[in-house]
Amino acid sequence: MEDLFGRYGLPLKVRFCKRCTMNNQRPSSSIEFKNKSDTSKRVISFDDDGICEACKYAEKKKQIDWKERERELIELCNKYRRNDGRYDVIVPGSGGKDSVKAAHILKYKYNMHPLLVTWPPALYTERGRKNFESWLNAGFANFTYNQNRKLHRFLTRSAFLNLCHPLQPFILGQKNFAPRMSILFDVPLVMYGENEAEYGNAIEENEKPTRDPKYYSAELSLKEIVLGGIPAVDLIKHFGFKLSDLEAYFPVNPYDLERVGTTVHYLGYYIKWHPQESYYYAVENTDFMPNDYRTEGSYSKYSSIDDKIDWLHYHTTYIKFGIGRATYDTSQEIRNGDITREEGIALVKRFDGEFPNEYIEDCCDYMGITIQEYYDTIDKFRTPHLWEKKYGKWELKYPIWKEDTFC
Repeated sequence: MEDLFGRYGLPLKVRFCKRCTMNNQRPSSSIEFKNKSDTSKRVISFDDDGICEACKYAEKKKQIDWKERERELIELCNKYRRNDGRYDVIVPGSGGKDSVKAAHILKYKYNMHPLLVTWPPALYTERGRKNFESWLNAGFANFTYNQNRKLHRFLTRSAFLNLCHPLQPFILGQKNFAPRMSILFDVPLVMYGENEAEYGNAIEENEKPTRDPKYYSAELSLKEIVLGGIPAVDLIKHFGFKLSDLEAYFPVNPYDLERVGTTVHYLGYYIKWHPQESYYYAVENTDFMPNDYRTEGSYSKYSSIDDKIDWLHYHTTYIKFGIGRATYDTSQEIRNGDITREEGIALVKRFDGEFPNEYIEDCCDYMGITIQEYYDTIDKFRTPHLWEKKYGKWELKYPIWKEDTFC
């Protein structure tokens, strides 16, 4: 019997959602500290009508009683608010529109006392650094963890060469750092902005206000924790790094979380979350600024613009899964009713997978590789059932604008 799944555990038969531009190659969120090159991905599912679970959840959101959800948020804030003015909620972020809105609305509408915590990008963009400063200038204290730069650079390089996943070291901190700070500062409530699970994880992950602890907490040995495709024990034994440096990337001890009572919530569960509205909110209430020009690989100017490595991240997802930044952006905007599917397909055809020329030199210099090594590496991770070479040029076998010929 012919195999039904190919590299990364992706379905060999490519299908596109009938409502948005997403295909069935999109991986769900991973447990990054267990991620290996041969790890199979759980991918977005489609129903019998060809509708992806992200679109189905978008329909369910229309039935939500947002006034009732806000009452739940008020009860949550009342439970954790400290009347002596001490910090009572941890808000992670680096100054993007979602973290800006989350912190501002918690402080100025719900009378909480947020402490901002930041696991910073490896390579801030100029606009990203300015937006981070604007976030703090809006009236917040911040705790930033500056990673061991030698280690972070090594892990970024290793994650790219071993996994074709250069953003992994950032994602590790993005998920683990805030719960860790909750323990350090004895502040049980952690609040993120939107729930990324809405865009392709199992629907049941969206029907609760909290993040599943499996993404940031575990009791594992150094052999079981894998960073940049390398077991942590080998990073210590063979590469000379110290446990004290590595621990920031590790999952949080579940017993420490239980002792403090840490709980990780999404503000987007309680308040209707819309990316453009979050952008407008950030602009109106802080000095948040978008780029002056569209982001390579898409048409937007305000999403994921603080980290230069993000440009490589979306290019590598295009290589591995046939899904670039424009596909992510158009799918989201179609679900939110901002554009039609036909408009989305046209935008994907025009922009998706665009080479990250703007920051490729900076990122390669940071990782200590040449641009040719970048090309050689991505070709190693190119998924065979998605790509073919025609006249010396790589092309997707199944682009969405030709879906009528294969779906």
